[in-house]
Amino acid sequence: MKLLGADIKDYGIMVALIVAGLVIGWLLEKIVSGRLRAAAKRQSWGGWNVVACGLGHMPIWWLGIAGGGIALDVLKWSGQVESYLGKTIIVLAGITVTVVAMRIATGFVRMYAEAADGAAASSTIFVNLTRIAVVMLGALLILNALNISITPILTALGVGGLAVALALQDTLGNLFAGIQIVEGKQIRPGDYIELASGQAGYVEDITWRYTTVRKLSNNLVVVPNSTLATMIVTNYQLPAEEMSVLIDVGVAYGTDLELAERIAKEVAAETVAELSPNIVGYEPFARFHTFGDSAIEMTVGLRTGEFTDQWELRHHFIKRLKKRFDEAGIEIPFPQRVVHQVG
Repeated sequence: MKLLGADIKDYGIMVALIVAGLVIGWLLEKIVSGRLRAAAKRQSWGGWNVVACGLGHMPIWWLGIAGGGIALDVLKWSGQVESYLGKTIIVLAGITVTVVAMRIATGFVRMYAEAADGAAASSTIFVNLTRIAVVMLGALLILNALNISITPILTALGVGGLAVALALQDTLGNLFAGIQIVEGKQIRPGDYIELASGQAGYVEDITWRYTTVRKLSNNLVVVPNSTLATMIVTNYQLPAEEMSVLIDVGVAYGTDLELAERIAKEVAAETVAELSPNIVGYEPFARFHTFGDSAIEMTVGLRTGEFTDQWELRHHFIKRLKKRFDEAGIEIPFPQRVVHQVG
């Protein structure tokens, strides 16, 4: 019995070869691939792990496709059926190879982006661009393997690209602004930034269209890349995460200023040593600067390891300083005004 010019038995043999290839691939995946991935994780260079993960489960598909290729080569088929089956095998092989190439390429982009930025999260803008580039290249190679001329396609893409660029000016503006932000390395995932508009938080990610900032309240602020690129931004983690914390305090006019200065510096040093033990070589300072209406104003300088640590540092310093001032009989006056009534 024949179907589309080929014996039904031949179709059965092809199916059997494909199933056999899938089974052999599954066995290799269970026995060999798992061990290879485990060995790759133990290597100092993370690229082996990227390659091992990129190849995950693909040997199953490749051996199944190989089984179909063997059946196509060995058995007798009519010209039309052979052409259809051959093209199907080419398309499936091309898709699987493209998927592997996309996994490996994006894996390397993530690995080197994280290594360069030193951040836990990497920017997805380059990952997405790499994924799109690999998919487009794979599609063109598949069409070329099917003997479909890609020259008209490339020409159409070139002519249509101008129209698309005009229609998507805002989108492309955000795309190139995002690339500029990532390449400039002045704003990186994981940095704590404050925008000129007042919002502040940790940079979660920089995508091809927008940058997401997670506020301390755990809400997300979504900023278009083109807006962020032209906005004044304060990055509290560049050039270093350590930062100075300035706290103002006033003492009464009758205070022994030398004593107040010494106590303030001692309390500041104790607080920094306890809450920021990783900071070494820093000596807190206390400077009087203003004769205020009710007090002589002093600024005390401390240092903390990260911007968000400053509130706990302020909290403990103020409590300790107030206690030490009380013990020393130093008054922190509240605003007051003396009124002299004449007549």
